Amino acid sequence: MAKRDPVERASGDDADLYDISTWEERTSVDGLAVFIYRILAGSARVAVVLIALLLLLGIGGLAAITDPQTGILTLLSAIPALGLAAYVYYSDATTSEPLSLLVATFLLGVLTANFAAVLNGYLKPLFGGFGFVGTILFFYIVVGPVEETVKLLAVRLYAYTDERFDSVVDGAVYGAMAGLGFATIENALYITRELPAEGLDLGLGLIGAGGGITAVRALAGPGHVIYAGIAGYYLGLAKFNRGARGPIIVKGLLIATFVHATYNTTVSIGSAIIATVTGLGSLTSFFAYILIYDGIFGLYLLRKVKRYNDAYNDANATGYGDQSPRSESTEFE
Repeated sequence: MAKRDPVERASGDDADLYDISTWEERTSVDGLAVFIYRILAGSARVAVVLIALLLLLGIGGLAAITDPQTGILTLLSAIPALGLAAYVYYSDATTSEPLSLLVATFLLGVLTANFAAVLNGYLKPLFGGFGFVGTILFFYIVVGPVEETVKLLAVRLYAYTDERFDSVVDGAVYGAMAGLGFATIENALYITRELPAEGLDLGLGLIGAGGGITAVRALAGPGHVIYAGIAGYYLGLAKFNRGARGPIIVKGLLIATFVHATYNTTVSIGSAIIATVTGLGSLTSFFAYILIYDGIFGLYLLRKVKRYNDAYNDANATGYGDQSPRSESTEFE
């Protein structure tokens, strides 16, 4: 519950305390203040999106998306991440999320990823002189925090402020969509670098040339969905616990950052251990490690969603919860 001023606490419910200890829009000046605030808040969001779009153009991301060859391979690489994001979406026991917010969050995930691309590239040389230790520090100090923050920004810019973001678990759903957007543009950029500059026919030659990097990116993508889903869940928790909003968001980012950076740090070592123990090839061992790692933390995310759903269903069963049925999104919702 929000703290109240002593005057408000001591006064009766019928006391008019406007401009004394309470405030609401009444006068024309009030209306002007509300209007200016909304313009400034909206302009800040638009400015962030425009800057992100310019960065996307600057690093060649738009060309990666519009090129048919890259587009096909990117679509294939995004299928596992899309499947995981869809599973998180359908695991939500509350009202289903509107398509408009899901798509907007996905697109914002694509755009805000460019902040991470620029910051990672700019800051990486600072850790280059410390060898393996520098690489680990780079993962934990830069890559993890930056990438998880920009994915959370994609949710915060639009979906978070919408009244249809109306439950804690919605944060996990929109976080997963932001992670899907991030993974999609990251895959596109990786695939663009790997394809031959002269291009290939849209057929077996394309799949043969890009199949390896596409398969690798296909397994890397779900991780972004998992990390962002975890941070997003805590963003949803923060929305409904405003008194502790800051620490809750930081907690979510800390967990997501740790899981993300630990994956980056251990994937090569873990793959080598699997290859040594099992005798599998390096690529197969790499896939095996990712499946094990993402499986563990994917279950962690889904367990949090399940705990929320169980509490939601129990509350409704006892008559204390919101008993409105799960609604179906229309094409334009």
